[in-house]
Amino acid sequence: MSGINKVVLVGHLGKDPEFRQLENQIAVVSFPLATSEIVNINGVREEQTEWHNVVMWRGLAEVAVKYLSKGKLIYLEGKLRTRQFEDKMGVKKYTTEVLAENFTLLGRSSDFTSERASAEKE
Repeated sequence: MSGINKVVLVGHLGKDPEFRQLENQIAVVSFPLATSEIVNINGVREEQTEWHNVVMWRGLAEVAVKYLSKGKLIYLEGKLRTRQFEDKMGVKKYTTEVLAENFTLLGRSSDFTSERASAEKE
């Protein structure tokens, strides 16, 4: 039996998606996503926020850069990927990212109407 690598997150974008196009015109975006939960620490309710590095490729990246922006609430599904790289000093480093496979915008419809109206005017 093989393992399962599945991530489901609901959170807010920490900044606008960063769009890049690689050599073969392959689109990729990345952005931080914040998820929060309320925990009870010594009888005091506190909000704890976890930050996730999200990466989207190809067509999903093109849709994301068009509709996502800082502060938007989204639901996303994907999987974890850890990759290795060397920093400027040549030191090996590792980073774990959420490789998104799909997403859905969440929130009130009024959150999107002003954007659609301004996009249609352009």
